Amino acid sequence: MSAEPNTYYDRRGIIGTLGRDGLIQIILVANTVIMLAPILIMLFSAFKSTQQIFKSPFGFPDFANLTNFTKIWEQTNFLRYLLNSFVVTGASMALILILGTMAAYALGRYRFFGAGFILMFFIAGLTLPLKLAIIPLFILMRDMGILNNQLSLIFVYTAMGLPSTVFIMTGFIRTLPNELEDAARMDGASEARIMWAIMLPLVRPAMVIAAIQNVVPIWNDFFFPLVFIQNDALKTLPQGLTTFMGEYTTDWGVLFAGLTLSAAPIIAIYIVLSRQFISGMTSGAIK
Repeated sequence: MSAEPNTYYDRRGIIGTLGRDGLIQIILVANTVIMLAPILIMLFSAFKSTQQIFKSPFGFPDFANLTNFTKIWEQTNFLRYLLNSFVVTGASMALILILGTMAAYALGRYRFFGAGFILMFFIAGLTLPLKLAIIPLFILMRDMGILNNQLSLIFVYTAMGLPSTVFIMTGFIRTLPNELEDAARMDGASEARIMWAIMLPLVRPAMVIAAIQNVVPIWNDFFFPLVFIQNDALKTLPQGLTTFMGEYTTDWGVLFAGLTLSAAPIIAIYIVLSRQFISGMTSGAIK
C-alpha cells in the first residue's frame, strides 16, 4: 500500500520557504534604500540653494534649477579638475594593474627561492597605512623634484594599490590549471605569450576586483593632493571643490552640485566594471 503524501508538512515547508525568501528580500530592499539614500540626498541638494537645503533637506527640488551647476562651470576650473582626476586615476590604475599582474603571475605560477617572503612583503603593505609615512614621502618627492607634480600622486597611488592587487591576483592565478601552460609550451608559445594571451584573459574577474577596490579611493582621495599639489591648475576634483568651502560660509548647493558631477564618472565606471566582473565569472564557469 503506497503511503499518502503528508500535505500538511509539505504546505508548512512551502510557507516556511516563502517566509524566508520574503525576509531576505525585505533585508535586501532595506539595504538598497540605506545605500541609495545618501546619493539621492546629494542629487536633490544639487538642485537647491543653501537656504532650501537647511529648510527642507529631504524635500524634492526643482530639477529645472541649474544655477548651482552653472556656478560650478563659471567660478571654478571644474573641467581642469576633472581632467586631472582622470589623468591621475587612469595612470595610477594602469601601473597598478600592469605591475601587479606581472608580480602576481611570477609569484603564482613559478617556484623560486624567496617567493614566499616577497608575497608576505606585499601582504604586509596591506597592514601599513601609507599616510603614516607622509613626512618621508614628502621629503622623497621633494628630493626627486616632483613636488607640485602629478607624478608624485601617481607614484604614491601605485604604491598604495599594489599590495591588494598582488594579493588578490596571486591567489586567483594559482587556481588556474597547469595543463593550459603545458599545452601552450608544447605548441611553442613563449612565456610572455602564455601570460598575456592565455592566462590574463582567464584572470579578468580578479583584475576587475582589483580595479574596483583601487579606483574609488584614488578618485576620492583628498589627503595626498592636499600635501603634494599647490598649483590650482594641477588640483584634482576633491581638492578643487574646496573652493566653495570658506571659513565662515559654505555654498552647500554648489558644493553638492560639484559632488554630484564628480561622483557620476566613478559610479559609471563601477557599473561597467561590475558587469565585466559578472560576465567574466559566468564565462569562466561555462568554459
